[in-house]
Amino acid sequence: MFRVTQFMQAVAHPNKTSPLRKPKGPVVIWNLIRRCNLCCKHCYSISADTDFPGELNTQQVFDTLDDLKSFHVPALILSGGEPLLRKDIFDIAAKAKELGFYIGLSTNGTLINEANIDEIAQAKFDYLGISIDGIEKTHDKFRQMEGAFSQSMHAIKLCQERGIKVGLRFTLTQDNAKELPEILNLIDQHKIDKFYLSHLNYAGRGNRNRKDDVVHQMTKQAMDLIFDEAWKRLGTENEIEFVTGNNDADGVYFLQWVKHQFPEKASFIEERLKQWGGNSTGKNVANIDNLGEVHPDTFWWDYKLGNVKTRKFSEIWCDVSDPLMAGLKMSERPLKGRCGLCEYKTICGGNTRVRAYQLTGDPWQEDPACYLSDEELNIKNLASRIEVVPFQRKLSTKSKTPML
Repeated sequence: MFRVTQFMQAVAHPNKTSPLRKPKGPVVIWNLIRRCNLCCKHCYSISADTDFPGELNTQQVFDTLDDLKSFHVPALILSGGEPLLRKDIFDIAAKAKELGFYIGLSTNGTLINEANIDEIAQAKFDYLGISIDGIEKTHDKFRQMEGAFSQSMHAIKLCQERGIKVGLRFTLTQDNAKELPEILNLIDQHKIDKFYLSHLNYAGRGNRNRKDDVVHQMTKQAMDLIFDEAWKRLGTENEIEFVTGNNDADGVYFLQWVKHQFPEKASFIEERLKQWGGNSTGKNVANIDNLGEVHPDTFWWDYKLGNVKTRKFSEIWCDVSDPLMAGLKMSERPLKGRCGLCEYKTICGGNTRVRAYQLTGDPWQEDPACYLSDEELNIKNLASRIEVVPFQRKLSTKSKTPML
């Protein structure tokens, strides 16, 4: 996750900027339920409106919450499917608040209404993120439900009336990129607190629709707009929190923006970007799915590290006998291709490894969604790009099956 507004503030007020600190434990994105009332085009969990067997029960969730707390996990993002379909969602939220977690709720918003908004407010979520895929017609098409847009916008209104911090999440594709300016206007009209721009990741239905990923030039145009909007709003009544995710090249592109706009501050920002370090998969971001399986992040659902039903999350997360986790946790990952040759890899951390894995079977190959050119990245030795060394998963000595 790249906090655009936070870095813009560092540009504007470098003397007031504190060093970035790494959390003791990872932020955990927890898919508590796979069931969803929608069937979204880019869903990474490939959810459906049906019950999925084997999901964690309430006590198993509570036991895991205790372990996460002792492991110094600072924040939980409760997700799905649609988390509001879980009957014990408010019991889980109450337990998490009791333990002192920061709690975000990731929802499509269509199930938030006058009947449950008071209960949602009483849960005291620190943040509620609602996904929007464009203006009404486009959004309803993505969500495959007529009226989804109006229901989600009504949910935002209800949350705001009760003082709940709410933000929009927008996944950029070729189908909706042209509507980004309209989405930003929507934010102003509804006085929304936060905007999260997500680049399309290759996982679940997002992987199936890889052909719909925006071309690199379109990605740059979107980021140019985000940077311009974040900067001009800074310090005004229209300032909101801009965040991007799933493409850590955003940090490198931001450095280029600073070099062009404020060259005298580029060295300071570059050092701060190195402190940030880019991609946090397997280090500062973790995922638990509805069955209790632990993954390096939410887009690695086909790569299982262990299950909280039989082993504590804290033990699973610290186990580097798995080759992927060992590589992800390295201070400098064993990157190949353009990513290995890039002089800015200490900023982006090698970007999103799951895209390389989905395309090549090797998580250390170059990220195909890096939208910066060889010239912009100062990559010259093109002949050494390709390394044909297949990624190998070790076999468990106990199960004799691949450690996924």
